[in-house]
Amino acid sequence: MRLHPLALATALVFPAIATASPEPAAGVDATTLDAVTVTATRNERALAEVPATVSVLTREELDRQLARDIKDLVRYEPGVSVTSSFGRFGLGGFRIRGLDGNRVLIQTDGIPVSDAFSIGSFSNANRNFVDLDTLKAVEIVRGPASALYGSDALGGVVSFVTKDPEDYLGDDGDSHIGLKFGYQGDTRGLFTGATGAWAGERWSGLLAVGGRKGQETDNMGEDGGVGAGRTRPNPQDSRGKSLLAKLVFDPAEDHRFRLTVEGNEDRVDTDVLTAVSALTRSLSGEDLQTRARLSLQHEWWGMRSPLMDSLEWQLYRQDSQTVQDTFEARGNGTLRQRRFDFDQRLYGLEMVARKAVETGQLDHDLTWGLELTRTEVRQKRDGLAIDPATGIATPVVPPDVFPVRDFPISTVTGAALFLQDEIRFGDGRLRLVPGLRIDRFELDPEPDAIFDADNPGIAVAGLSDTAVSPKLGLVRDLGAGWSLYAGYAHGFRAPPYSDVNLGFTNLAFGYTAIPNPDLKPEKSRGYELGLRHRGDYGWLQLAAYRNDYEDFIESLVFLGFNQQGLMVFQSRNLSRARIQGAEFKAGLDLALVSDALEGWSLRAAASWQHGDDRTSGEPLRSVDPARAVLGLAYEAELWGVELVGNFARRKDRLADLSPGQPAFAPPGYGVLDLLAHWNFAPGASLDIGLFNLTDRRYWDWADVPGVAADSPVLDRYTRPGRHAALSLRLQW
Repeated sequence: MRLHPLALATALVFPAIATASPEPAAGVDATTLDAVTVTATRNERALAEVPATVSVLTREELDRQLARDIKDLVRYEPGVSVTSSFGRFGLGGFRIRGLDGNRVLIQTDGIPVSDAFSIGSFSNANRNFVDLDTLKAVEIVRGPASALYGSDALGGVVSFVTKDPEDYLGDDGDSHIGLKFGYQGDTRGLFTGATGAWAGERWSGLLAVGGRKGQETDNMGEDGGVGAGRTRPNPQDSRGKSLLAKLVFDPAEDHRFRLTVEGNEDRVDTDVLTAVSALTRSLSGEDLQTRARLSLQHEWWGMRSPLMDSLEWQLYRQDSQTVQDTFEARGNGTLRQRRFDFDQRLYGLEMVARKAVETGQLDHDLTWGLELTRTEVRQKRDGLAIDPATGIATPVVPPDVFPVRDFPISTVTGAALFLQDEIRFGDGRLRLVPGLRIDRFELDPEPDAIFDADNPGIAVAGLSDTAVSPKLGLVRDLGAGWSLYAGYAHGFRAPPYSDVNLGFTNLAFGYTAIPNPDLKPEKSRGYELGLRHRGDYGWLQLAAYRNDYEDFIESLVFLGFNQQGLMVFQSRNLSRARIQGAEFKAGLDLALVSDALEGWSLRAAASWQHGDDRTSGEPLRSVDPARAVLGLAYEAELWGVELVGNFARRKDRLADLSPGQPAFAPPGYGVLDLLAHWNFAPGASLDIGLFNLTDRRYWDWADVPGVAADSPVLDRYTRPGRHAALSLRLQW
């Protein structure tokens, strides 16, 4: 009989913890349920106190797991994955409980990360805008969270929290210097970083810089030739750098100002050998992605006013840009040059206030605030076809006549008010958390000569609407270390500027798109029920959820032909979907079994998802197969080691790509990783990882949706084989 990974994890961990001592203790990684999250409720709360499923990854965990990018970040987080594409553009964005893309909110210090946008084969702006070495923690909230965070938090929230000076300076320390060096085997990459922090009586500061370079991410493909049959990765050279600077001023014990400057840049050059054919003699890409932000934050405690005990506000500006240049040599001798430019500028003001109130037998922790944002978005594709013999250049590169905009220059403004009340009843064993947020958003398109020339006769449309997002959560202490939690949450996503006004007109090829000012926000309703336990020797969390989605927007819906005989397309609200599943996490100190096992521990995590498009009746492609993680660790005073198994079930519910064309269903797999760390001297530590120990050929479902079952190049999409990574950290 085969034992399913989910059953294996549950069988090994659940019974043991259930018999543990009923009182909470500081063992087993200080119990993961004691980790503090801010993102879940906008207040500092232990995970055991919030009515939601939240993962908190600390700086120590990121270092020990040798996480270098966002895909590494969720390597051991079943239920969360990161999409990617083969060929050139690499990592995309996060997928949480079956939703991905711009339906997941990603933020850095409370500031939203730029949208993703792609069109055609040469234009793809992703959301991979962070250097993990600048972070002190990552928080992942699973499920709808618009009651606190507004639009885009339809599937969940990924919150990056950057380093602060106080993270490195103790009560007696006034300076810190840290250096980091490392190697990543799957990209043959090198990285280095330096962090400095200092503090005076009133002032403190931090400066962190990083650099990295590498090559293409390896896979298990064997065909290194040129053309459509190639399965080895296309050759790449990547270079990146990051900067984080903070200046902190404490004018009084209850005041703090924080000025932050942050920047990140990545360049990737790709020789797209897989595109070579009789029509294309060579194709190369030069891609640049940058993000820069400036923010000023003020924290004020001890106000004791009727409306607030504490206040935080943040004023910010963030510029994000993706520029992608493509150079193609055609078989007929013509040279083609294309440029894609996607630019998003964000201005914002955020204010959060907190007030504690006692009313009879009830204690209230009120959190309320407002957000004001203005987002300016520009996108353009340009290009030339050049005849080297004559030097004549033309902007006609079929099917386009450059330059073109795929949507008009757009400005999106938003205003929101939110209120949350954490109510504790009587002895505090029952906590009720209602919340409500009201969002007002407006889209103002600004067509220019480029858009008008490419879309003759198309009148763009503005849009304005209001969304109300309620939530209700409950946490009940059952005694003996057990607690029950439940939650309902509403999510929404405002209609994107690129769908309201599609720039998709080509008279020569016979098609056009029309705007849709009646697009409605995408909506979700999420229900979750969970059980937690904390004991002397371990902890566990078990959750079941169901999320219902409606008014999903489908781009380029064919409506028919107009009077000119052109095919007419429009974005419309069409789809309804339901995703349900279960998640499990646990940790166990094996000293429970025997004193001889002191220092040994076991951890487990698992997820199962089931999702359907309720409009078409077909399974959703974005739903990940069942996954499980099982880790056995030993921790000594100065060193530690862990063997981690990563398991996935075969993807067995798939809609056909087209009638009679089944999609590739990746087989199940089990992959072993070995992690070790050693504090070999004061202030000096070494982290080493050996990944895919058995050199197994396997596919991650997040990398392969849309691949045909009979594709002759399936090995393109395999994950890297056996490889090593290491990191050396020095600090004083």
